Amino acid sequence: MSTITAIETTDIRFPTSTMLDGSDAMNPDPDYSAAYLRIITDAADGLEGHGFVFTIGRGNDVQVAGIRALEGHLLGRDVEELLGSMGATWRELVYDSQLRWLGPEKGVMHMAIGAVVNALWDLKAKRAGLPLWQLLGRMSPEELVELVDFRYLTDAITPAEALDIFRAAVPGRAEREQALLDSGYPAYTTSPGWLGYDDEKLARLCREAVDDGFAQIKLKVGGDIDDDIRRLRIARETVGPDIRIATDANQRWDVQQAIDWMRRLQPFDIAWIEEPTSPDDVLGHAAIARGVAPIPVATGEHMANRVMFKQFLQADALGILQIDATRVAGVNENIVILLLAAKFGVPVCPHAGGVGLCELVQHLSYVDFVAVSGSREGRMIEFVDHLHEHFLAPVDVYDGRYWPPLLPGSGGEMRASSRSEFEFESAERV
Repeated sequence: MSTITAIETTDIRFPTSTMLDGSDAMNPDPDYSAAYLRIITDAADGLEGHGFVFTIGRGNDVQVAGIRALEGHLLGRDVEELLGSMGATWRELVYDSQLRWLGPEKGVMHMAIGAVVNALWDLKAKRAGLPLWQLLGRMSPEELVELVDFRYLTDAITPAEALDIFRAAVPGRAEREQALLDSGYPAYTTSPGWLGYDDEKLARLCREAVDDGFAQIKLKVGGDIDDDIRRLRIARETVGPDIRIATDANQRWDVQQAIDWMRRLQPFDIAWIEEPTSPDDVLGHAAIARGVAPIPVATGEHMANRVMFKQFLQADALGILQIDATRVAGVNENIVILLLAAKFGVPVCPHAGGVGLCELVQHLSYVDFVAVSGSREGRMIEFVDHLHEHFLAPVDVYDGRYWPPLLPGSGGEMRASSRSEFEFESAERV
């Protein structure tokens, strides 16, 4: 038996605002940051669990405090008990009634729970000697269903339906796992599209994206319609007619404004419009989806929990579902979101970028392919070429595809030297 002896939390911030990396219509100067934790045990193997919440600067200390508020659920606990039933562990954390009151199941505490859950999965995968995607993808349908909390969801999907989805994917699992290793998983890149980049940099990065094998790029929009038209014209002329161009408004518009704006951008053959309005506005997204068709609406990176995903799917308010590795309460909740997407027949194209999000979320797409939907059709993972060098297992992306990692764990472990160098000292807090 081993026990958890320490929880180490760190406020890590990278000064990405200096180069306007990550800039968009709602977030002009982000500093990519991680509220980071290590779960340390007294086990002889010395293995640790690493997890984090992604933020964009100020408030990262608040997120760290949220993680620290969960220490009472972890310190001194039997590691085997926690890891042996990750469904029960998830429920224990999410249903702490006093902490849940702060949401419920949304915001700082829900994201903090996600960091803890992801760190525990990192430790579980390391102990199994497997990358997280293989650990999850090789679980039995019954084991996968046990991970899921179906409260509030049974009007959309029941445990029996979930079990059927998992069982239907069992034939061909080994072949799909090998297919990932042989041919990777489709990617698209947002690297050319930050709103703060000038026209020359936009065109250069578009050319580089095509040369690197990406079949889709994404541009931020929503600041000024004439600027958007000019930038999309540059991008389309640079990449040609065969490369898909998606757009992302980062929650900028009201409903009718989104419809009117996208009608003016439609001549550029838009692959999707992402986050056109408030991420909580189910009916608004549904109205936009009808108003901008045939351009699909993509959203999900800021949805607070599985219930929001359920409602968006029930209302036909999205055509592309975008999970995020650190917005909801970790791996378990993302698995049920994958199930919901499979039930409603909607493709999943995860949000990534940031710091460490590519490293984490790739595992969830691989699990979707191997053990849930069984398909890569119409699916791709976002890629942004920032900050990967700070991780022990940086993503491997080339020829426009993600290539699955084989290092045991979740991929979320940051190098100790990077954690030390970019720790945000309390004396500097603003």
